[in-house]
Amino acid sequence: MRKQFGGKITPQDQENYSRSKHWDGEKFCNLEETEMGIPIKAIPKLLYRQIFQRKGRQPKQSIPLVPFNANTFLAESSSAKCVWFGHSAILLRMNGLTILIDPMFGSDAAPIAPFSIKRFNDVSLNLIDDLPEIDLLLMSHDHYDHLDLMSIEALKSKVKKYAVALGVGRHLKQWGISQSDMTEFDWWENATFSGITITFTPTRHFSGRGMKDRFKGLWGGWTFNNGKENLWFSGDGGYGKHFAEIGDKLGPFDFAFMECGQYNVLWRPIHLFPDECVRAARDANAKTIMPVHWGSFNLSDHDWKAPVERFVEACEKEKVSYKTPRIGEVFIPADLGKNERWWDEF
Repeated sequence: MRKQFGGKITPQDQENYSRSKHWDGEKFCNLEETEMGIPIKAIPKLLYRQIFQRKGRQPKQSIPLVPFNANTFLAESSSAKCVWFGHSAILLRMNGLTILIDPMFGSDAAPIAPFSIKRFNDVSLNLIDDLPEIDLLLMSHDHYDHLDLMSIEALKSKVKKYAVALGVGRHLKQWGISQSDMTEFDWWENATFSGITITFTPTRHFSGRGMKDRFKGLWGGWTFNNGKENLWFSGDGGYGKHFAEIGDKLGPFDFAFMECGQYNVLWRPIHLFPDECVRAARDANAKTIMPVHWGSFNLSDHDWKAPVERFVEACEKEKVSYKTPRIGEVFIPADLGKNERWWDEF
């Protein structure tokens, strides 16, 4: 169990974190005030709904994964290619580089909790065997539904380099990843890999894998710009001024993967509601968007389909271009075909 918590903060880590203006000497801070507390009187009702009111909170049957075809994914293309594996796991092919974002392929999004949160689609660790070599693995933050120990261990032999949020490195090091193979990023820092400039962008969220390490690592999103295409992975976080700033500094974006799921009015400051997701994308000047952070786990008390249904409704109301690919489907962000309501099958 202890291994799940990852690495403890060392004096060297503290010194490294202190180079960030977002570290106040004890913790990392959001760009604007973000209330994290849940009223005590709201906890019983929250727990009751989480444990007993389960109707509609997972599909009637397991959602099948579109079989991964490495040849199709790796075939030469003038445009970026993507695969969404549910929740926030994205495989990206760009400039001949294979990039994997937040690869949570495990079966349980709460491996240390009294009650497990089981995956409700057919994605599994076995999928990793079919994946090609990963040139770059990116991590947005250290929460269990994004940074999964079993997935990292299964991927080790396939990954060349890691680009991670400042503070995630200590976990990877604890799990056997060489320090020389990883680069930690503060907000707005960037690096270029095979002609793709990758920038770590701020979000309004938090971090932590145990009771004593909350806010001890950064959280954020990623942009990918090769001069022809500009993509953005929003990362987890509530609505705020930073979206417009991201658009001003790094936009416009041809395509964006937007957090859209596992929201609750009690934690609205740290997760986007679907309408806010569309608003945030417009603030950042994203032309076409797709919802992520849904379709795999139930981490809140809303219907499992609610995120995508409300997202589609908001996009159509605001006349925003969007995509809703199936889990495991290889797609090209630049291709704007007809969207299927595939979730209605389940």
